[in-house]
Amino acid sequence: MQDFNFVILYVQNATASADFYARLLGRPAVEASPGFAMFLTPSGVKLGLWTRDTVEPKVATANGGCELAFPMPDNAAVDQTHADWRERGLKVAQPPTDMEFGRTFVALDPDGHRLRVFAPAASG
Repeated sequence: MQDFNFVILYVQNATASADFYARLLGRPAVEASPGFAMFLTPSGVKLGLWTRDTVEPKVATANGGCELAFPMPDNAAVDQTHADWRERGLKVAQPPTDMEFGRTFVALDPDGHRLRVFAPAASG
Protein backbone atom coordinates (compact mmCIF):
# COMPACT_ATOMS: atom_id res chain seq x y z
CA MET A 1 0.00 0.00 0.00
CA GLN A 2 1.21 3.49 -0.79
CA ASP A 3 1.86 5.89 2.08
CA PHE A 4 0.35 9.39 2.06
CA ASN A 5 2.08 12.62 2.99
CA PHE A 6 -0.28 15.38 1.83
CA VAL A 7 -3.39 16.67 3.63
CA ILE A 8 -5.69 19.20 1.96
CA LEU A 9 -8.14 21.32 3.90
CA TYR A 10 -10.99 22.99 2.02
CA VAL A 11 -11.22 26.60 3.18
CA GLN A 12 -13.31 29.69 2.48
CA ASN A 13 -10.31 31.81 1.50
CA ALA A 14 -6.91 30.23 0.78
CA THR A 15 -5.03 33.52 1.16
CA ALA A 16 -6.54 34.27 4.59
CA SER A 17 -6.02 30.68 5.73
CA ALA A 18 -2.41 30.76 4.48
CA ASP A 19 -1.80 33.85 6.62
CA PHE A 20 -3.28 32.05 9.66
CA TYR A 21 -1.18 28.89 9.14
CA ALA A 22 2.01 30.86 8.40
CA ARG A 23 1.67 32.53 11.81
CA LEU A 24 0.66 29.28 13.54
CA LEU A 25 3.43 27.16 12.00
CA GLY A 26 6.07 29.89 12.02
CA ARG A 27 6.95 29.43 8.35
CA PRO A 28 5.71 30.75 5.01
CA ALA A 29 3.82 28.74 2.43
CA VAL A 30 6.14 27.04 -0.08
CA GLU A 31 3.52 27.55 -2.78
CA ALA A 32 0.74 30.14 -2.95
CA SER A 33 -1.84 31.36 -5.43
CA PRO A 34 -5.22 33.06 -4.92
CA GLY A 35 -7.01 29.71 -4.57
CA PHE A 36 -4.36 27.43 -3.04
CA ALA A 37 -1.44 27.42 -0.61
CA MET A 38 0.88 24.67 0.54
CA PHE A 39 3.07 24.30 3.61
CA LEU A 40 5.83 21.76 4.17
CA THR A 41 6.33 20.56 7.73
CA PRO A 42 9.70 19.50 9.16
CA SER A 43 8.49 15.86 9.07
CA GLY A 44 7.84 16.12 5.33
CA VAL A 45 4.04 16.16 5.51
CA LYS A 46 2.47 18.74 3.21
CA LEU A 47 -0.55 20.81 4.21
CA GLY A 48 -2.63 22.21 1.37
CA LEU A 49 -5.29 24.90 1.72
CA TRP A 50 -7.71 24.96 -1.22
CA THR A 51 -10.52 27.48 -1.61
CA ARG A 52 -13.57 25.22 -1.43
CA ASP A 53 -15.55 26.99 -4.17
CA THR A 54 -12.84 26.14 -6.71
CA VAL A 55 -12.45 22.41 -5.90
CA GLU A 56 -13.48 19.95 -8.61
CA PRO A 57 -15.46 17.84 -8.17
CA LYS A 58 -17.44 20.13 -5.86
CA VAL A 59 -17.07 19.57 -2.13
CA ALA A 60 -20.17 18.14 -0.48
CA THR A 61 -19.06 18.25 3.17
CA ALA A 62 -19.26 21.12 5.62
CA ASN A 63 -16.19 22.95 6.93
CA GLY A 64 -14.51 21.67 10.04
CA GLY A 65 -14.72 17.98 9.14
CA CYS A 66 -11.01 17.42 9.71
CA GLU A 67 -8.58 17.42 12.61
CA LEU A 68 -4.85 18.12 12.46
CA ALA A 69 -2.90 16.64 15.35
CA PHE A 70 0.22 18.26 16.82
CA PRO A 71 2.18 15.90 19.10
CA MET A 72 4.07 17.40 22.02
CA PRO A 73 6.85 15.86 24.13
CA ASP A 74 5.05 16.25 27.48
CA ASN A 75 2.09 17.73 29.35
CA ALA A 76 3.91 20.98 30.10
CA ALA A 77 4.38 21.57 26.35
CA VAL A 78 0.63 21.01 25.81
CA ASP A 79 -0.21 23.59 28.47
CA GLN A 80 2.38 26.07 27.16
CA THR A 81 1.07 25.72 23.59
CA HIS A 82 -2.48 26.26 24.87
CA ALA A 83 -1.41 29.48 26.60
CA ASP A 84 0.46 30.65 23.48
CA TRP A 85 -2.43 29.93 21.12
CA ARG A 86 -4.95 31.65 23.41
CA GLU A 87 -2.65 34.70 23.48
CA ARG A 88 -2.67 34.63 19.68
CA GLY A 89 -6.47 34.67 19.72
CA LEU A 90 -7.22 31.12 18.55
CA LYS A 91 -10.65 29.88 19.54
CA VAL A 92 -10.34 26.95 21.96
CA ALA A 93 -13.00 24.26 21.62
CA GLN A 94 -11.61 22.06 24.42
CA PRO A 95 -9.32 23.35 27.18
CA PRO A 96 -6.38 21.20 28.33
CA THR A 97 -7.85 17.90 29.45
CA ASP A 98 -6.44 14.55 30.54
CA MET A 99 -7.94 11.79 28.41
CA GLU A 100 -7.15 8.07 28.20
CA PHE A 101 -4.60 8.66 25.41
CA GLY A 102 -2.90 11.62 27.14
CA ARG A 103 -3.16 15.35 27.78
CA THR A 104 -4.83 17.33 25.01
CA PHE A 105 -6.63 20.47 23.95
CA VAL A 106 -8.42 21.46 20.75
CA ALA A 107 -8.35 24.84 19.00
CA LEU A 108 -10.08 25.83 15.76
CA ASP A 109 -8.73 27.41 12.59
CA PRO A 110 -10.77 30.14 10.82
CA ASP A 111 -12.79 27.47 8.93
CA GLY A 112 -13.56 25.39 12.02
CA HIS A 113 -10.99 22.65 11.35
CA ARG A 114 -9.86 21.15 14.63
CA LEU A 115 -6.26 21.59 15.74
CA ARG A 116 -5.55 18.96 18.41
CA VAL A 117 -2.42 19.36 20.52
CA PHE A 118 -1.54 16.32 22.62
CA ALA A 119 1.13 14.56 24.66
CA PRO A 120 0.68 10.77 24.72
CA ALA A 121 0.06 9.22 28.12
CA ALA A 122 3.08 7.50 29.61
CA SER A 123 2.91 3.76 29.05
CA GLY A 124 3.73 1.50 31.84
